[in-house]
Amino acid sequence: MDARRAALDEDFSLPGWIYRDADFLRAEKEQVFAASWQVVCHLNDIPNPGDYHTLDFLGEPIVAVRGRDAGVKAFFNVCRHRAARLVDGGSGHCPGRIVCPYHAWTYDLDGTLSAVPHRKEFVDFSLGNFGLKAVESEVYKGFVFVRLKPGLPSVADMLAPYQDELALYRLEELRPLGRVTMRLRHVNWKNVTDNYSDAMHIAVAHPGLSRLFGQTYGVEAELWVDKMWGHLRDTPSSQLSERMYQTVLPKSPHLPEDRQRLWTYFKLWPNVAFDIYPDQVDFMQMIPLSPTETLVREIAYAHPDERREMRAARYLNWRINRRVSLEDKALIERVQAGMGSRSYSPGPLGNSEVSLRSFARRMRELIPESRLECAPGAGWRTVGNPPGRHGG
Repeated sequence: MDARRAALDEDFSLPGWIYRDADFLRAEKEQVFAASWQVVCHLNDIPNPGDYHTLDFLGEPIVAVRGRDAGVKAFFNVCRHRAARLVDGGSGHCPGRIVCPYHAWTYDLDGTLSAVPHRKEFVDFSLGNFGLKAVESEVYKGFVFVRLKPGLPSVADMLAPYQDELALYRLEELRPLGRVTMRLRHVNWKNVTDNYSDAMHIAVAHPGLSRLFGQTYGVEAELWVDKMWGHLRDTPSSQLSERMYQTVLPKSPHLPEDRQRLWTYFKLWPNVAFDIYPDQVDFMQMIPLSPTETLVREIAYAHPDERREMRAARYLNWRINRRVSLEDKALIERVQAGMGSRSYSPGPLGNSEVSLRSFARRMRELIPESRLECAPGAGWRTVGNPPGRHGG
């Protein structure tokens, strides 16, 4: 690619067709998501041996299990005999072993196959050859990450630019505030993540955040992670929930003074986000279901704190951000509809839109077809035509 084309790419957003094309999503699943790190849970979601948490991602069922040695391992949630799903639900507990509900093949918590009914029927059979298939995992500051294949740096390396900052929040000590919830959005996953990292729209479309933070939102993009932040203003908001939050938010004993009224947002490439407030931490994961459907998987965590003021602040935080979420839902639906218009071609990106520039740059590197203004044609993503091999 010549320098002129590279400069053109740098200054423009991605084309609309990749936000609705089934072949492009198939390319993304292998080129973007298979090597990406995905959060299954926090260690404190599975505190005891036998506790488990599940994640269904790109059609792959995954389970993270706390072992007898207090360690955590991740496996495909698939029996090695006849492929039955082993454990059900988003979370649960296995009393000592994992037993398949189909034929009672039994696995230890470390994935070792330990018992098989009617074992003599299997010729030349060795238990050691049929343990659960492991999924690569990494625990970072208490969060259990998995990935389907190697490729990206470790989570610790990806988040290294903010290691000291994240350490202030003592994320390892967080406890779940509730359960994992799922919100369906009828948009492409990139529209959700683009919107998350877009600071420019806040002053226009989020009046509540503008009342709380004014026009002083910061944004920056490192190689693998975006960051946005804003400091709560002392000027009382005209809206009751916001004003009460400003008033009742107590100091968090573990945070330095400059973090007591700071909201910070981190997005790890490509689809994992952490909203870090002084009172709690919200986790979000944008999982593609189809070219125009995304499942937002989310849960809130917090440090143990039973003060009445802290409980009130967390409730008010939820009320404020519920409104923000509904505003964002309307915004991304508008964008998704516009992406289908024959009139749309990639729009220019402002100099301050550093996160959107970074995202688009990496997408073009991984899937060169994303440089094309129009789709190559139905079926371009085939076995004989991997990403980057299409002419043009």
